[in-house]
Amino acid sequence: MNQRLEFFSDGVFAIAITLLVLDLKVPPVESVRSVSDVWHAIGQLWPSFFAFALSFTIILISWIGHNNVLKLLNKTSAQFQLSNGYFMFTIILMPFSTAFMAEYLNTPFAQPAVVFFCLNSLLHNSGWVLLHASIVKPRVLLKDAIAVGIHKKARIGAKYGTLIYGVLAILAYWLPYLALVLTVLTWIYWLYLSVGVKYLEEH
Repeated sequence: MNQRLEFFSDGVFAIAITLLVLDLKVPPVESVRSVSDVWHAIGQLWPSFFAFALSFTIILISWIGHNNVLKLLNKTSAQFQLSNGYFMFTIILMPFSTAFMAEYLNTPFAQPAVVFFCLNSLLHNSGWVLLHASIVKPRVLLKDAIAVGIHKKARIGAKYGTLIYGVLAILAYWLPYLALVLTVLTWIYWLYLSVGVKYLEEH
């Protein structure tokens, strides 16, 4: 496995996580007149804290999943490197989509922001689909039979993810808050799957 590709990918994940915290703004001292005003100002930031926690969780899950994928391989290819680059592109967009959602979440204009976030999740899932496809075409990059079995399950999961996020993006147009809740639950499920891979416990 190409270590430069792994280092590059980890660097992109690190940059994406660093960008998240830039959207957490300290309430300016000029805007408060009392301690209660400070607490009120902090409370008004709940959409930003929610978006930060959600984005961090999504990027963490993606990093775990990406690391799991790399552990299955013993070689790389030009197609895999290009697919990995596209996957990184979907990661680096995540801070913007969640910041957009945070800005509009507690307003009457939340619908387009949630729709955009759901579309970003769908785009990110397409990165997984492309990444998994490049592992077996044009040549198989998996290192053993165990890796083949794990990859097959992961690839099926990515395909189901396309259907799930597509439906949620459509649902968000009419019921944005319900779509957001279901999206969060979906990411919790992916987290459960990521930390439960038996292959990583055995190696």
